[in-house]
Amino acid sequence: MKKFLILIPCFLLSEAGAQELQAAPAEKMNIIKTNVTAYAFRNINLSYERAINQWFSLNIGFGTMTQGKVPFINAFLKDEDEKRFQNLRVKATNFTIEPRFYIGRGYGRGFYFAPYYRYSDVSSNSFDFYYDYNAVDGNTYQIPLKGQGSTSGNSGGLMVGVQFFLTRSQNLVLDFWIAGAHYGSGKGDFIMTSNYVLTPEMQAQLKQEIENLDIPFVDYTVETNANGAKVKVDGPWAGFRSGLSIGYRF
Repeated sequence: MKKFLILIPCFLLSEAGAQELQAAPAEKMNIIKTNVTAYAFRNINLSYERAINQWFSLNIGFGTMTQGKVPFINAFLKDEDEKRFQNLRVKATNFTIEPRFYIGRGYGRGFYFAPYYRYSDVSSNSFDFYYDYNAVDGNTYQIPLKGQGSTSGNSGGLMVGVQFFLTRSQNLVLDFWIAGAHYGSGKGDFIMTSNYVLTPEMQAQLKQEIENLDIPFVDYTVETNANGAKVKVDGPWAGFRSGLSIGYRF
């Protein structure tokens, strides 16, 4: 009888513990987000994050920038060079695979380190370009050309960020990309054609004009012929990431 009376509290405690475990809510492992700061640059984007365990998750993102002016074009072209590209418009897409390693509370919450791979593609409209040809007769002639092309790049990088759950239900998510940078290689071609038949002297000056643009973070070579020029992009591909995403956790 005494043994029976001793077992009753133990049984009740074990039952209460089991009910408590059953009542504990399961972690929500999925988050859908969009980087709201990117919309200022016409970048429509969506990402999906899946928690694998407490400290590790996988984030996959896609973004597309609708056709428009090149963002910050005046930051890497001189004013006189920018005027040559008045009607240049570009569009871009990117795809990112990003494993995340969380420190702290985890399951998608807290500070994280994220090595990532990114594929990017950029293409242009049919744009106007001109250069001033200094002829042997002492006169200067403006030579117009039409350009169009595309380039793509593969790169890898590292981002540091922090993610918060904003509501008691832990459904609303704020993801702050503190800083990230990536580096890789890119390839592409831009073709520029003229209605004029370019002489060797005209070709030489056109080649020099394009090379003097000195666009940063991009390596390119210029080939000219009687119809115009071909700009081959083949070299480093770099970028920087920062932003603020809002998401829903389920």
